[in-house]
Amino acid sequence: MDMVTREQAQAVYEQGVDAVHALLLSVEALTAEVTALRSEVSVLQARLAKDSHNSSKPPSSDPSSRPPRLERSLRPRGKRPSGGQPGHPGRTLQQVDQPDHTCDHAPTTCPHCGTDLPPEDARDMGHHRQVFDLPPLRLEVTEHRLLETVCPCCQARCRGEFPAEVGQPTQYGPHVLALGTYLVGYHLLPLRRTHQLLTDLLGQAPSEGTLARLLTTCHDALAGVEEVLRAAVTAAPVVHFDETYLRVAERQAYLHVASTRWLTSYAYHERRGRVAFEEIDVLPQFQGVAVHDALPSYGDPDYPARHALCNAHLLRELVGLWETGQQTWAQRLAALLRSLKRAKEAALEVGQSALDPALLARYLACYDRLVERGLEQNPAPPRTGRRGRPKRGPARCLLDRLRYQKDAVLRFAREFEVPFDNNQAERDLRMVKVQQKVSGCFRTDAGANRYARLRSYLSTLRKQGQALLPALGSVVVGKPILPALWPG
Repeated sequence: MDMVTREQAQAVYEQGVDAVHALLLSVEALTAEVTALRSEVSVLQARLAKDSHNSSKPPSSDPSSRPPRLERSLRPRGKRPSGGQPGHPGRTLQQVDQPDHTCDHAPTTCPHCGTDLPPEDARDMGHHRQVFDLPPLRLEVTEHRLLETVCPCCQARCRGEFPAEVGQPTQYGPHVLALGTYLVGYHLLPLRRTHQLLTDLLGQAPSEGTLARLLTTCHDALAGVEEVLRAAVTAAPVVHFDETYLRVAERQAYLHVASTRWLTSYAYHERRGRVAFEEIDVLPQFQGVAVHDALPSYGDPDYPARHALCNAHLLRELVGLWETGQQTWAQRLAALLRSLKRAKEAALEVGQSALDPALLARYLACYDRLVERGLEQNPAPPRTGRRGRPKRGPARCLLDRLRYQKDAVLRFAREFEVPFDNNQAERDLRMVKVQQKVSGCFRTDAGANRYARLRSYLSTLRKQGQALLPALGSVVVGKPILPALWPG
């Protein structure tokens, strides 16, 4: 619409009150439209400005055209240079005292006069070099023979018995099956690629159907272990909780995790909130400190756990508010949380089990002042008379969380066994995102359940430093090795 000229305004004025009123109504409608468009543009600009450093979006969602914001990383620059530190033992390949094979290299002719040199006159100079390599890979075939003998007393014919694990005329042994399970369950190779890899290595390999049945066998063998792990996690003093989206066939579902630095328990469920928690039955019974993000279902008042919020999530939200809205309180509060984290780490280094009360009180007072300043800058929206609560916006939602869940935000500073963030759970969920990228989805609920149970077992063993292949060999034969339930 072109700007109204003075002559046009004079013409409207001369037409009388009705014409002026109609023009004012038109201007009012345009003003409302501009206000709505400005609001929409602000929302879209804030959405475009979000990436992994200032929101909960994963790094994989960052646009490739946007350069990494290293100067704004939430991870502080370390004091040490990159690479190995002084005193690090290193992992250099060391020579062994008893090699499997030796190969002598003696001169055959004199380089000066060309005389033939007898090999028996050569002596060891003490200069040795060793090459570490794999022997040619091949399957070893063990034939089990059933023998018969005659009893010398009663002349009865007596036959031997095949071992219980040898039930077919031909079959793969537990080591081959353990390797197949390891590649599928831990390294997340699809069945076809696992079959191809084993065929290339060994000359022949279990079929895709055999590998699929093997996963079912392992799932059934680990039923008791899953219950033990879940009970051990429930009894732990501090547990990390999180969940992530899964694609199962054409439906949306979730993989839930409850973990410590020692134990991992995964559970597949179609839902995300309280319904899933009740059926998984870890959080409803857990009485320690639950570390999690701000999903409201975790804070259900019927659950006996105390709570600690992930401050890494809060820092990203605070950075986003500062970058998109220039809200100074958010920048200062982020700096305060980082400073409080450093103060706790310094106290731990000198053997303290708690912060100095006066120091902690100053931090808490500063926290309250910054939250109050944020509330003043972002007042609650007025009631409209309609049903429901008015939309508060991201800044007010975060401030209400910081105010009403202050104890959960700052629990890491009061209780030193509580971590600053929920990175443990996020690390435990990372590989399921790799699985989704590799395979796209799980085809069935049974496949997702198999993954959750087997991954719980393997993740726990890996955290405890136990070898996975021997453990999977024990699972294949139906006698799984039980992980340790407590550190030490």
